[in-house]
Amino acid sequence: MTVDSEPTCRHCGAPLKLTLVDLGLSPLANSYVPPERAGTPDPRYPLHARVCEHCWLVQVDDVVPADEIFSSEYAYFSSFSDSWLAHCRAYAETMTDRLGLGPDSLVIEIASNDGYLLQYFVQKGIPVLGIEPSGSVAKAAEEKGVPTLVEFFGTALAKRLAAEGRKPALIASANVLAHVPDIDDFVGGVAALLTGDAVYTVEFPHLLNLIDKVQFDTIYHEHYSYLSLLAVEEIFAGAGLRVFDVEELPTHGGSLRVHACLNGASRAEGPGLARVRAAEAAAKLGEAAGYQGFTRRVEAVRDGLLDFLKTAKSEGRSVAAYGAAAKGNTLLNYAGIGPDLIAYCVDRNPAKQNTLLPGSHIPVRPVEALRADPPDYVVILPWNIRDEVMQQMSDLAAKGTRFVTAVPEIRVT
Repeated sequence: MTVDSEPTCRHCGAPLKLTLVDLGLSPLANSYVPPERAGTPDPRYPLHARVCEHCWLVQVDDVVPADEIFSSEYAYFSSFSDSWLAHCRAYAETMTDRLGLGPDSLVIEIASNDGYLLQYFVQKGIPVLGIEPSGSVAKAAEEKGVPTLVEFFGTALAKRLAAEGRKPALIASANVLAHVPDIDDFVGGVAALLTGDAVYTVEFPHLLNLIDKVQFDTIYHEHYSYLSLLAVEEIFAGAGLRVFDVEELPTHGGSLRVHACLNGASRAEGPGLARVRAAEAAAKLGEAAGYQGFTRRVEAVRDGLLDFLKTAKSEGRSVAAYGAAAKGNTLLNYAGIGPDLIAYCVDRNPAKQNTLLPGSHIPVRPVEALRADPPDYVVILPWNIRDEVMQQMSDLAAKGTRFVTAVPEIRVT
C-alpha cells in the first residue's frame, strides 16, 4: 500500500476510496515509554482504516516499518492472560484428537510468542517448532522447551523449511495474519509449507464484530489488516488454499478460527462455513453500505468515555485503569486522555510495569497498586477480559471500587 493521494490495497492493488474510520495521529500502541522520556513527545503516525471495494480487505495505511513495531524487545507476552492460556490448552486437545497427532507429527506455530500454545503440544510429546521474530519473547519460549526460530515468516522461510524436509501436520497461528504487512507473501508461505491433507488454522478478531460492537480500539498500526471470512477466502484462494471450516470463538471480542488446506486436499466442508458466510452477507460486508456510518458510532464511544471521566473528576473521584493493552492505547490517544483523568494503569506483565503508556504517558504500575490504595473506579481497557479481571479484583469490588468499560458504550458495574 502507498500513502499518497490514492492508496492502494495491499492484496489486490485496487484504489482505496472508502474510509472505515480515521483515528488521526497515534503512537505505536505497544511502544511503552521509559519514565526518563516523560517530557518527550512520542512519534505519532496516521491511523486510518480503509476498505477495499474489490476484495473487501480492511486495512490501515502502511506507514511504519515492521522492524520498528516488532523489535527484539516487543513487550507483548501472551502468557499473562489466564483465559487465553485455557483457550490454547483446549485448542491443543481438540486438534490433537481431530488430526490424530502424535510423536511422529510436527506442529508449527507462526508468531509463537512465548510458547503459550506450543507448550501444550510439547506436554503431549508432539514435536513442535515456533517461528517468532521477537528475540525477547522467543527466549521465554525456549525456556518452556519450545524450539523457536527468531525470524519473520514468509514464502522464503517456508520454502527453506520445506527443503529441509519439515512437513507439519498442523500449522497454527493466532492473531498474526492481521499483523503482517505483506499478507500475500505470508499466505503464500503457508501454502508452500503444507503437504497432502495437512491443515492450517488461523484465528483473528472478526471484522463483523469490530463493526457491530464498535471495537475500533482494536485498530492500531501493528494490525495492518482487519479480516472477514469474505476477504480471507479471497486471499487464500489466490495462494492455492481452500477454507474448509470456520469456528466462531468468544476470544478478543469475537473471533473466527479458519481451517484451511491445499486446494487438492480431501478435507470435507464443515458447517461453520455456510453459517459465517451468511452472517457476513446479512451485514453487507460485500457492499460499501456495510461500512458506512462507523465513524459516528466511534465518536459516540469517545464522547461517552470523556463525559464519564470528566464527571468523575469533578466529583473528586479517583480513577485508575487495568491492562496496558494496545487497544487501550488506541482509545486513550483517540480520546486525548492523560494522567489528569486516569491517574495510573496497572498490568500483570513486568515488562510493561514502571513505564508510561505511549502517547498518554499514564504511568504503568503492578496490579498490587490497586490494592494499596483502592480507587473509586477502575477502567478495564482490555474489555474482552472484563469478567476475568473483575473476578481477580473481587476483593476491591467488596470495598466499593466500581469497574468500567467504554466499548461499545459506557458500562459501570
